[in-house]
Amino acid sequence: MNLSRRAFITSAALAPVACGMPLSYENGTPVPQPSPLPSVRLPQVGQEWTYVKRDVFNGKTLGVLTERVAKVGSAIVIERSLADGAQLPSEIQSAWGMVTTDPQWPRLLHFNPALPLWPQELSSKWSKQFTTHYTIGDYSDSKLGWQEYMSAEGWEKITVPAGVFVALRYQTQIHYQSDDDNKVDCMRKETMWFAPTIGRWVAREASGSYEIQGQLGEVIHEGSYRWELTAYK
Repeated sequence: MNLSRRAFITSAALAPVACGMPLSYENGTPVPQPSPLPSVRLPQVGQEWTYVKRDVFNGKTLGVLTERVAKVGSAIVIERSLADGAQLPSEIQSAWGMVTTDPQWPRLLHFNPALPLWPQELSSKWSKQFTTHYTIGDYSDSKLGWQEYMSAEGWEKITVPAGVFVALRYQTQIHYQSDDDNKVDCMRKETMWFAPTIGRWVAREASGSYEIQGQLGEVIHEGSYRWELTAYK
């Protein structure tokens, strides 16, 4: 990969502004912030979460994914599989809630330092910006820039196929450096509803966009997807 690309964005570029991405958001009912703030369920081998994934634009079901805690120790390993039994790359956390290997993207990403998966304080007023580097798959010699702004939006009661949950709604706005020199201003926006009682999110929506070098101003939108929890244990 050619790393001689233009300088990565400055931290100021991640201010929480609207990105105009075509997301169709879930609707939850606002509820008061729990007092005291709840603790997050700790991981144990055998815990599982199953999600259905749909395309936001046409409502088509794209698959059913099961995530299972396979190891808890110096690292936390969450194995992933499809409904037909096909195995997917695992998610790896250095500590509970801190991801180092993220398989949620089209390609496997490795972060150093690790990134939080949910707000580090379960308060509706919490927000923080993170800067890290990532590598793709086995390309460990090519570190790419990643900046992420995570902000809590408030507590909501939300209904998904697995039931009704009180969850903290939060958003992440990501600006990252692509390994493709032709792609610039790469953005991703996610909205998640995190339920501390199950230690995982119960609904998630994501979309992304980028521009082509030399054609700045013409935004190309990537897919927009929704995941909903259908079962857990």
